[in-house]
Amino acid sequence: MEPGNQFWGIKHLPNAITCLNLFSGCCGVWLAFKGNYVGATVAIMLSAFFDFMDGMVARLVNAYSEMGKELDSLADVVSFGLTPGAMIFSMLSTNGVVQNYTFLAFLIPVFSALRLAKFNIDTRQTTSFVGLPTPANAIFWGGIAVSFAGWFSENYIVLIIVTLIFSYLLVSEIPMFSLKFKNFGWKDNKLQFIFLGVCVLLIIFLQVDAIAPIILWYILLSVFAPRLPKRGADVAN
Repeated sequence: MEPGNQFWGIKHLPNAITCLNLFSGCCGVWLAFKGNYVGATVAIMLSAFFDFMDGMVARLVNAYSEMGKELDSLADVVSFGLTPGAMIFSMLSTNGVVQNYTFLAFLIPVFSALRLAKFNIDTRQTTSFVGLPTPANAIFWGGIAVSFAGWFSENYIVLIIVTLIFSYLLVSEIPMFSLKFKNFGWKDNKLQFIFLGVCVLLIIFLQVDAIAPIILWYILLSVFAPRLPKRGADVAN
């Protein structure tokens, strides 16, 4: 084997990790339809971990590719679109009864796909986001399903309204910050430190019930943080 080819297979490692994201997402969909919201939420968290790792590994081994970019979006549609959609569908199917309005749950995967397609061609999104990222949306619904499924199942109108709101947030022009740290200085990472500090307090006081409130806090901080551009302004992801 030639010295330059001793790691000939390493260029495929990021895509392999992305496939783990997709596999975990498929498991999450099945668990969500079964009403196992804890298991489905764990699957979402695993997918989010793999989604983070594939990009990091791609940077480390310099293995960027158009195929990897497309594969990542396809995996995310399942893991962060269909999985939360299946959760909402299950919550709206009270006692296993499927009503016409139950299918509104699939607005989440539809708008997740639109958001991912938009992200792929939006040159503004390089250090922050425009619209709610699909992993954050999926984690929010995981928190809702784990902690508040019973209440939302009984108050299905509220659940439908929240579904419509989050569908809009996915494709909105609202600038939202990224958790990427360029350094550990306060000045360059003030939003990130404030966000994480409040997250710690929420976890201490609410424990597992903090999952959905953490995402709501992220959205509110993004909307009202003065350092971010105004809506519709040019931002990078």
